[in-house]
Amino acid sequence: MKIKVLTKLERGASLPRSATPGAAAVDLRAALEGGTVLIKAGERAIVPTGLFIAPEPGDGVVAVIAARSGLASKKGICLANGIGVVDSDYRGEICVALSNTSDCDFCVRDGDRIAQLMFLPVLAAEFIEASGLDDTERGTGGFGSTGVK
Repeated sequence: MKIKVLTKLERGASLPRSATPGAAAVDLRAALEGGTVLIKAGERAIVPTGLFIAPEPGDGVVAVIAARSGLASKKGICLANGIGVVDSDYRGEICVALSNTSDCDFCVRDGDRIAQLMFLPVLAAEFIEASGLDDTERGTGGFGSTGVK
């Protein structure tokens, strides 16, 4: 799949690339014009990447922004929105909403790898109003209803 990318080179942006040949996602880097963003403990910040993408309209894909596991597990830096969804018709800059869940301030520097971007297929749903739903073994059992083991 080919994705058109516009980069703000003057802000330090670069084309996304995989860290290893088997990587499922590409790294997104902070594009801060040589500056930094301080995310205080318990706070959030939006970090620009300097990237604008344009998937082919008929490809049926969504770009998904995911946290970097090392930042999340070692530093408490997660995505503020769990995952980021970049719709195929969005043409604005890709920015990453980061949340600092730790008790220490965290500094994002220009060029730091801050998140991952992957492309997934989209299945369009057609909703059909129904008068009832099929019974299942689980039924309406909600959170934790299937137990731990």
